[in-house]
Amino acid sequence: MSSTFIMAIDQGTTSSRVCIINQAGGLVSEARETFKQIFPVPGWVEHDPEDIWYTTQRSMRLAIEKAKIKPSEIKAIGITNQRETVMVWDKKTGKPVYNAIVWQCRRTQVQCEKLKKAKKEKVITAKTGLVLDPYFSATKIQWILSNVKGAKERARKGELIAGTVDTFLLSRLTEGQSHKTDVSNASRTMLMNIHTGWWDDELTKLFGVPESMLPEICPSNADFGVTQGLGFMPDGIPICGILGDQQSALFGQACYDLGDSKCTFGTGSFLLLNTGKKAVKSKNRLLTTIAWKLKNSEMTYALEGGAFVCGAAVQWLRDGLGLFQQSSEIETLAKTVETTEGVEFVPALTGLGAPHWKPDARGVICGLTRGTTKAHIARATLEAMALQNVDILVTMEKDLGKKLKSVRVDGGAAANDLLMQMQADYTGVNVIRPKNLETTALGAAFMAGLGCGLWRDINEIKKIWATEKEFKVKMSLKDRKARRVRWEEALSRV
Repeated sequence: MSSTFIMAIDQGTTSSRVCIINQAGGLVSEARETFKQIFPVPGWVEHDPEDIWYTTQRSMRLAIEKAKIKPSEIKAIGITNQRETVMVWDKKTGKPVYNAIVWQCRRTQVQCEKLKKAKKEKVITAKTGLVLDPYFSATKIQWILSNVKGAKERARKGELIAGTVDTFLLSRLTEGQSHKTDVSNASRTMLMNIHTGWWDDELTKLFGVPESMLPEICPSNADFGVTQGLGFMPDGIPICGILGDQQSALFGQACYDLGDSKCTFGTGSFLLLNTGKKAVKSKNRLLTTIAWKLKNSEMTYALEGGAFVCGAAVQWLRDGLGLFQQSSEIETLAKTVETTEGVEFVPALTGLGAPHWKPDARGVICGLTRGTTKAHIARATLEAMALQNVDILVTMEKDLGKKLKSVRVDGGAAANDLLMQMQADYTGVNVIRPKNLETTALGAAFMAGLGCGLWRDINEIKKIWATEKEFKVKMSLKDRKARRVRWEEALSRV
């Protein structure tokens, strides 16, 4: 076993997870802690920042214990995180002034509509590559400053600072010494100009967010700071890799060349397509985003489309409807029927994402009959998870101007063979599943490893990546078109 290891912190929407990765890219240990989801009113989603920090620390300790290594053997730390989720905290004490407002939260829809009516969307999209939607961080920070007593004035005085989850964790890991973020996370705030690589004066003024609150934007493998005051780990361990979770999965999938793409099946599902050094402007309401920037290199861009609810739909069937006890049971249940018998499920439980962008949409289950069973609903859920991605992938191909040959998959649901075959059949594109499905954490480890010199360059990392299984297209073009028509009819009901 290698004597040096990378710790990858993967702070997600429903859990905080830590992986220990060795020099061969192998998973040595993993620890995960879930935390409470807070829903103050319908459509609002929050997290307690202290829950995020507590579960992250606990997972760090447990991962080290499971790996049976000394904390001093950790060469570097990488962070990947749920992206648009944002919080505001006291600069001196580090105490948050309000809960973290989660990327899924729709509370700022009215603010977004006002900006659209004021004809601001065009300039926002031109500078950020994003559509004007409550999904992103800017209106969330604006809401906190406007609704927490005294926050706006304290921010103006420089007493409060803001950041996405990576910045918050970095502050806690360094005992408040570092207030930084990387380009991938910054590009999701709607406050950064993705062409200049820095906070944009016009945007910060438009959203009423003082630039003094915001962290320094750095390359993804920069020197972000060192551990300090943790107790269970020594001081001085470098934190030298940060990526937003979807960009981290793209990096962990070794999608380093123009045209490489991946789909992550998590709480939501997210497709990213590497567009190289060019920020491709979408004509079909996809997002133009920054994939990463390495030190002394140019920016790497990507096209992105995301469905807000993917694995969360399975969780809803499990917890909300009680159709099964474990999420993994859905594949077995769905296989007990050959078709959905006309049942369609559009899982717009928190609105519809790309390329539809309907924040007020709500979920629909239609085509029910007396013969409908929970197996039909389970199968309809898996089909919906795949069909949402079809909408995004087809749109990507239009923007890119050519058909993709394959897409790499990761995330928990990528282990579901039935879903992966559906994905290949409905998109008409082969699906490649890697040996290591935890590519989000792996991407953060790879980035930190580049930052600390454990790996020389991305070519060395490419040699580590390996395929476990390829799902080839089996469905005929005629049947694929017919299936898409039925899906589009279901979407029209939302």
